[in-house]
Amino acid sequence: MIRLFIVDDHPVVIEGIQSILQHEKDIQWAGQAMNANSCLGFFVNHTADVVLMDIHLPDMSGVELCAIMKEKYPAVIILGLSTSNQGLDIKKMVENGASGYILKNSSKEEMIRAIHAVSEGHMFFSGEVGLALKEYQKTSSSSIPVLSKREKEILLLITEGLTNAEIAEKLFVSHFTVETHRKNLLAKLNVKNTASLVRVAIQEKLL
Repeated sequence: MIRLFIVDDHPVVIEGIQSILQHEKDIQWAGQAMNANSCLGFFVNHTADVVLMDIHLPDMSGVELCAIMKEKYPAVIILGLSTSNQGLDIKKMVENGASGYILKNSSKEEMIRAIHAVSEGHMFFSGEVGLALKEYQKTSSSSIPVLSKREKEILLLITEGLTNAEIAEKLFVSHFTVETHRKNLLAKLNVKNTASLVRVAIQEKLL
């Protein structure tokens, strides 16, 4: 059973998706929120397997909320939901931990397929979204920054799950040095948390 939660500031969208999914035997409606704070409040005492997350919320962007959710609840799967098919929006959601991205005009079949795919550990992009992301990656002038040998060493140890203290002990450097390198890596790769740092490092084959 897939427990589904939705964050969207339009009641008609929530009601529409709930109506679409109500007869799906393996999808259970866990709850809903109309803003980021309500979503975070829900997860203090409850949980869900998949969160359908709008990227435009009244109190915080979905990109920011996605990053916070993945930092606090890494097991919760985020599926971006939007009317926007802009490559930059899609890229930011993925970099901050989303496992996929679909448009609000997706068909019932595509939405159900997306929920199942991400719950099974796969990435999923609706057809139009996939094309938009590829096009953005082609035309984007941004490039992956060059990492120093020490940054690569620390990045590898971060992906292995070591803490700053453990990395410092292993490399015979101070805790402060490791913390500085970690902050530099977050800035260089334009991500906000460790989970996203690891994801981008693997995606861009930096290790």
